[in-house]
This record gives sequence, structure tokens and C-alpha cells, in this order.
Amino acid sequence: MKRVLLFVATNLAVVLVLSIVMNLVFSFLNIDPRGLGGLLIFASIFGFGGAFISLLMSKWIAKRSVGAHVIDRPSSHTEQWLVDTIARLAKQSGIGMPEVAIYQSPDMNAFATGANRNNALVAVSTGLLENMQQDEVEAVLAHEVAHIANGDMVTMTLLQGVLNTFVIFLARVIANIVDNATRSNNSEGGLGGLAYFAIVFVLEIVFGILASIIVMGFSRYREYRADAGSASLVGRNKMIAALQRLKYSQESKLDGNLMAFGIRGKSAMAELFLSHPPLEKRIQALQQGR
Repeated sequence: MKRVLLFVATNLAVVLVLSIVMNLVFSFLNIDPRGLGGLLIFASIFGFGGAFISLLMSKWIAKRSVGAHVIDRPSSHTEQWLVDTIARLAKQSGIGMPEVAIYQSPDMNAFATGANRNNALVAVSTGLLENMQQDEVEAVLAHEVAHIANGDMVTMTLLQGVLNTFVIFLARVIANIVDNATRSNNSEGGLGGLAYFAIVFVLEIVFGILASIIVMGFSRYREYRADAGSASLVGRNKMIAALQRLKYSQESKLDGNLMAFGIRGKSAMAELFLSHPPLEKRIQALQQGR
């Protein structure tokens, strides 16, 4: 319930801020919001604005959504090892020292987030620390540091912003075309308010699904790249061992369980909507030196 409330409150705040910004832009530039120019500005503000606000708030949201404990002063050998290992990997990668956090979860999981490569967060679950060998944990940490060094969070935000903008813009352009086509010469008829917004809603769903295929495709690409980054930092065998550990854990649970690095896909079509490639393909890519 806490996570749901946080999600709802955050999105309401984002919509409120973007609505204020949009009104200020239209007033300052004296743009007709009903024209194509106004529609494109509206789509851009909500498309890019939502993506970038989410990026800027990503560390704050992530820490609160999982109840992460940020390690300011290591209080155990494990915490000290985590901080020292991430500091070494960050130095090797040429990025600033990320915040390091641990959160309670039985799943073997880890993630990195943050608005830029010098102000990021790396968080690991207790399940990962308890069920992996130290070399395997090191490889997972290197994978997350590679995400930061590659600028994956910013790149994903830019891609999401562009796609959001086109989804919002095209849905309304097509709805306007339908509305105009159903009007008579004396401007009577046309779509009613509810019909117009229903068409926009359906089109946004359709275009959103198509956009998600592009986003997920890039997400899978960046996972391969982060795997290669981890192999470069700590050695290929360590990363392969970590993925094999995850694969074994995944196979021991029911199909469909979300794991740290992937979701089992059952077909090529299903794989289009996966954010992570199947573990078998990631292991194979590392073994082949890709």
C-alpha cells in the first residue's frame, strides 16, 4: 500500500507541475494550444517532462519504494566490502562514487539508478548477498556500475521522452483528422467530447504498445552491454557464474517469477516485451565474447 500511495502521489505531483509549465509556456509564447504547434508543445512537455522528472526523482523514489538502507558508515564486514568494491569499480569506470544501499528482499536482485553518472545509487538485496558467492556478487555490482558508466538511465529517459511525445502527438492528430472528417461543411457534427477522448485513449494504448517494443529492445541491448562491461571490469567467468546462479535459481521457481536480470520468455513474440534478454542468451553472448 505504501508503494501504491507513493506512486499515485508522485504521478499527481508530476501532472500538476507539467500542467503549470505548459500554461506558462503557452502564455509566454502566445501559442494557440489548438493548433499543431500547440499540440506538439503539449506533447513534448508531457512526453519529455514526465520522463525527466521521473529520472531526477529516481533515487528518492527507489530508496523509499524498496525501503533501502543507505550505507553511510559501514557497520559490518559485508557492508564494508560492498562500499570498497563499488568504490574500486567506480574508479575503474571513471565515474563518481555512487551511494550504496541494501534492502530486505529474498529475491536475488540489484539495481542502479540516478540522474547522472556521478550522482547515482547502487542497491542490492539481502537475498543476493545471502545466495551468491562473493565473486558472483562482485560481477553483479560491476554490471550495475557499467549501467551507470554507460549512461543508460539518461539514454533511456531521452528515448522514452521522444516516444512519449510521438504517442501523445500522433494520437491527437489522428483523432483530430477523424473529428474533421465527420463534420459537415457547416461545421456541424463531428466527434463529441467523450468520443474524441475515447479515440485518443485507444490510440495512445496502441501507439504505447508499439513504443514499448522499441523501449524494451533498447533495454535488452543495454543489458548485453552492461554484461560486457562487467566482464571487462572483473572477468568474464565471474559474470557468467553470476548469470548461471540466477538461471539455476530461476528454474527452481515457478515460471513467471521476476528475477534480478530477466524474465523467462516462451516465444520470440513474448521476448519483444521483455526488458532483459533470456539468461541463456546472455550467457551465450559472454561465452562467445560478445
